[in-house]
Amino acid sequence: MIIKPRTRGFICTTAHPEGCAVQVQEQVEYVQAQPAIKGPSNVLVIGASAGYGLASRIVAAFGAGANTVGIYRQGERGGGRPASAGWYNSAAFEIAAQKAGLTSYSLTGDAFTDETKARTVELIRRELGQVDLVVYSVASARRTNPQTGVVSNSVLKPIGQSYTNKTVNFHTGEVSMITIDPATEDEIQETVEVMGGDDWQQWMDALQKGGVLADHATTVAYSYIGSKITQAIYREGTIGQAKDHLEATAKSLNEQLGATGGRAYVTVSKALVTQSSSAIPVVPLYISALYKVMKEKGIHEGCIEQTYRLFSERLYTSGGVAVDEKGRIRIDDWELREDVQEEVAKLWAEVTTENIAQLTDLEGYRKEFFQLFGFEIDGVDYEADVDPNVNIPNVHNETE
Repeated sequence: MIIKPRTRGFICTTAHPEGCAVQVQEQVEYVQAQPAIKGPSNVLVIGASAGYGLASRIVAAFGAGANTVGIYRQGERGGGRPASAGWYNSAAFEIAAQKAGLTSYSLTGDAFTDETKARTVELIRRELGQVDLVVYSVASARRTNPQTGVVSNSVLKPIGQSYTNKTVNFHTGEVSMITIDPATEDEIQETVEVMGGDDWQQWMDALQKGGVLADHATTVAYSYIGSKITQAIYREGTIGQAKDHLEATAKSLNEQLGATGGRAYVTVSKALVTQSSSAIPVVPLYISALYKVMKEKGIHEGCIEQTYRLFSERLYTSGGVAVDEKGRIRIDDWELREDVQEEVAKLWAEVTTENIAQLTDLEGYRKEFFQLFGFEIDGVDYEADVDPNVNIPNVHNETE
């Protein structure tokens, strides 16, 4: 079939297998071109199908030669319909790993459930014995807590008062003002329940209890702080409350794992085009301005560059792990450079619908959005027939 992008708001409902495969291969080749990392041996990535989770798996495997297990939701389709981008990404990773002689396994399922955790523990025990790095990179709008059965939904809202600022429809380029009402206390708590550190804690407890977490193991979860422009809707909003909980969990896990020489960190990364960030008002416009400035300064990084720097310059260095005053690893340092933020703020003040194409990198934002789903990739013939049914080697589906 010929697969074209179909969008609904900030989501693309189709994905292109060849486009996804090319992107994964480009990330693999980037890592292979860098110095090898003396890092982990057996790695579990929870939320491994895209973004920082996928990049973590690629860096661990192709940068450090690690065996990997990737956990993600099943995105396989039937009836000749395209699968999800995550499914195609994972297939491309597994095929590349197989060709390189690397050991890897994929396990599909809802990361929040006890069943997925139990299946993962059994897979690790059977195939790897133990893991010495656990990467938590789950992004979801809804969670059913397996311990309580309560379903929670996250919201993207400010706290305390309404918030008004510029935003952009990145499909049309229209810049407008948006006002978002403040979250209720219930909405705040539900957002923390979904996006905080509770599930990360449950994963680490399950791995420890199951005997598949190595002594001296490291675990990392991804977070974001951002600039003053996005503070009210992000770090000072409902998501920020969840990220505070995530950081508190890291401290608790650090004490828990420290008994056997382990360690836990939150890694603060830079703003990037992701499905999650596309859903947050104001943020796409900020990222468009940020990309313009960082690209002009020659310091722009995508997921794979950020993750390689995390592994090679932060997590696995002879001098120990450098952290900020709150114990967080910072790879958002270039984004928050004073000269970068000053120029972004200047563009922000001036940007309108009429000049957005000149003042920002909105076109780059749009292109990266569609690339998340395998579209607008150089060298891919999107007029050609492709088979949407792609098998993943070494996959353990949730129905098995």
